[in-house]
Amino acid sequence: MVTIRLHNSRTRAKEVFAPIDAGNVRVYVCGPTVYDRAHLGNARPVVVFDTLFRLLRHVYGPEHVTYVRNFTDVDDKINATALARKEAGAAGTLEQLIAERTEETIRWYHDDMDALGALRPTHEPRATAYVGQMIAMIVDLIARGHAYAKEGHVLFRVRSFAEYGRLSGRSVDDMIAGARVEVAPFKEDPMDFVLWKPSDASLPGWESPWGRGRPGWHIECSAMSLALLGASFDIHGGGIDLQFPHHENEVAQSCCAHPEADFARVWMHNEMLQVEGKKMSKSLGNFFTVRDLLDQGIPGEVIRMVFLGTHYGKPMDWTAEKAAQAEATLRKWRGMVAGVAPSVPSEAVVAALADDLNTAGAIAELHALAATGDAAGLKASAGLMGLLEDHMGGWAEAGVDLAPFAARLAALRAAAMETKDFAPVDAMKAALLAAGVEVRMSKAGVELLPGPGFDVAKLEGLL
Repeated sequence: MVTIRLHNSRTRAKEVFAPIDAGNVRVYVCGPTVYDRAHLGNARPVVVFDTLFRLLRHVYGPEHVTYVRNFTDVDDKINATALARKEAGAAGTLEQLIAERTEETIRWYHDDMDALGALRPTHEPRATAYVGQMIAMIVDLIARGHAYAKEGHVLFRVRSFAEYGRLSGRSVDDMIAGARVEVAPFKEDPMDFVLWKPSDASLPGWESPWGRGRPGWHIECSAMSLALLGASFDIHGGGIDLQFPHHENEVAQSCCAHPEADFARVWMHNEMLQVEGKKMSKSLGNFFTVRDLLDQGIPGEVIRMVFLGTHYGKPMDWTAEKAAQAEATLRKWRGMVAGVAPSVPSEAVVAALADDLNTAGAIAELHALAATGDAAGLKASAGLMGLLEDHMGGWAEAGVDLAPFAARLAALRAAAMETKDFAPVDAMKAALLAAGVEVRMSKAGVELLPGPGFDVAKLEGLL
């Protein structure tokens, strides 16, 4: 069997992965808060952990891997969005508007992540369906002395968990000195965090031993992972921005509720995303949702390829140049594998992925397969990474023959050499570029290749 090695954020070391039960390898990844479109940064962990899911399925068998990614559908941002719609005159109660918004956003999320070639997880729990389990866990934490109720709130006693800070490598005192913490009269300690908070009549709420209210964010994943994966499971993943406080708080809650268990044995965190070398920001005008890029004509498969070009543990820079290179490579590969049945994934590609998801190394191995002309191996190996799958290839227009256009441009150039009038050459070249065609002209002749944004419709009338 293939040996998988993964970098464990908790131990800060690359370790051989040994599942608790090879018959049921269990993975939990923190999913989106469903109040708006997923931005490009939200998509990175989806692609990273989808690749891990595919690798685990390849090694252990599809029926032996359970992958859970949740939807947070109770949140103050969702409430605010629904309230704004109600104040703008939308019909329905606040609860109905919240439900409509979350359903709409989940549908958007599925559409966008499907476009990136991501497999649907085994389970996609919604937080609102597990409030009873959250309440039960909170009751247990209070009984064990790890939480306390005050003024309609329930808070976790951070100092009751001696290992708090181990995951993020921080001490509690350092965190208090260096972080912004909410100071509230109902807190025993500034670092204590909310497990339950009250809801007034204008907010969604559930009945509880502490009055009508709603759960804090951190308790959601602890309750859902317990219900679907058990008190101990194999891998917990998410973006590095979640390591503290969200994942640190998950560890504290879960380990205090079930001290006999391990909670997550391996923690994996993907680094953040930039755009053209800068942090993605609306103020800089470089903030993109996945849908923005798809609507601009950038195929989901191209977005995925760009993501896979950088190791998940390193910051990733999205650039137009990378997208153009990825699109050109995928067009070439799709031309090679058209009509070819896949064989089996290359051992070298599997080995690269098994080495802490070395996707950049795996792509290098795909280039090597393409260079040797092994189309069947290329298709199978790329498929393991969610690339070159048949249902993803409609964008490529691999069957378009650009030879007649190249011949026409060559003829215009030959005529221009005689007449010294290059206007017709320049006009056709400009039209080809506008259609997304890469034009290469040299003494050897004219070569045309589909490039970024290739649009076959724009070629009409050029011959």
